[in-house]
Amino acid sequence: MVVRSEVSFWLALLAAFVLAVWLLSPILLPFVLGMAIGYVVDPVVGRLERVGLSRAAAAALLVGGSFAAGVTALVMVTPLLIGQVAGLAARLPGIVGGLYAHGEPLVRRWIVRAAAEQPPPIADAIVEAARRLGQALADLAAGAFGQGMALMNLASLLAITPLVAFYLLRDWPTVIAEIDSWLPRAHAETIRSQAREIDRVLAGFARGATLVCAVSAAYYALALTLVGLDFGLVIGLVAGAVSFVPYLGATLGFVASVGMALVQFWPSWAPVLMVAGIFVGGQLVQDYVLTPWLVGDRIGLHPLWVLFGMFAGAALFGFVGLLVAVPACAAIGVLARFAIGQYKRSALYLGPD
Repeated sequence: MVVRSEVSFWLALLAAFVLAVWLLSPILLPFVLGMAIGYVVDPVVGRLERVGLSRAAAAALLVGGSFAAGVTALVMVTPLLIGQVAGLAARLPGIVGGLYAHGEPLVRRWIVRAAAEQPPPIADAIVEAARRLGQALADLAAGAFGQGMALMNLASLLAITPLVAFYLLRDWPTVIAEIDSWLPRAHAETIRSQAREIDRVLAGFARGATLVCAVSAAYYALALTLVGLDFGLVIGLVAGAVSFVPYLGATLGFVASVGMALVQFWPSWAPVLMVAGIFVGGQLVQDYVLTPWLVGDRIGLHPLWVLFGMFAGAALFGFVGLLVAVPACAAIGVLARFAIGQYKRSALYLGPD
C-alpha cells in the first residue's frame, strides 16, 4: 500500500511537471538557455571560487564577459548572417528548381529504364510527381526560414538569459542543498547516486558536445566561405550547431552545400568536389579526433536515442523541447539502466527462491 502511494505521488508529480512545461513553453526559452549556460560554466565558477573570488563575483565575471563577447560577435557577424539567411530564403525555390532541372533528365532516364515495360504516360506521371514534391519541399523550406527569421524578435527577451545564468551560478550550492532537503529520507542516498550519475553523463555530453559544435561550426563556416560557396556561412554554422548528434550536422551540411555548389558552379566539378571534401574531412576529424577527445565513449547516450529525444521534444514542446531533449535523454537513460538493474535483481527476473 505504501509503495503504491509512493508510485502514485511520483507519477502525479511528473505529470504536473510535464503539464507545466507544456503550458509555459512559449516563455521558457530564456530561462532554459540561462540554465544551460549556468550548468556548462559552473565548474569554472568553482575554480575561480577556490582561488579567492567570491561566488557572486566569479559568476558576474563569467556571465558578464560571456555576454559582452557574445554581443560583440553578434554585432560583427549578424549583418552578414541575416543577409545570407534572407538571401537563401529568397533563392531557395530557385535553387531547388535548378537542382531539379539538373537531375530531371537523369531521373527520367532511370525511371524509363527501370519501367521499360510501362507505357510512357506512367513514367511522365512519376516525374511530374517528383517535380511537385520538390516544389512542395522548397515552399516548406522557404516558410521555415521565414519563421526562423521571426525568431530574431526574441532577441530582446533573451536579455533575461544572462540574469538567469548569473543567479543560478551564484545560488547553485544553496539551490542544491534546498532540493536535497526535500528528498524522502528513506530513498535519499539512492536518489543522490542517480542524480550524480545523471550529472556525470550530462556533463560529459553537454560540455564535450558544446566544444565539438563550436569547432565544427567554425571549420565548416570558414572553409565554405573560403571556397566561395554562396550562403556558406549560414550552412556551415547550422551544420556545426547540430553536430552534437553524430552525422546529423555533416549530413545536413553535405546535402545543402553540395546542392548549392551544383547550382552555383555547374558544370565545373572541382568546386563541388571541394565542398564535398570539406564535410567528409570534417566528419572524419569529428569521429576520430574531436569526439573521442572531448566527449569520450563512456557517457551512455546513443546517437539514435538523442535523435529520437530531439524529435520527441520538438513535437511536444517546440524549440524549448528541442533544448531540453538531451538532458531528458540523459536522465531517462540513467534511470532506465537503474530500473533494469533493479529488475534483474528482483524475483520478477530471478523467479521464486
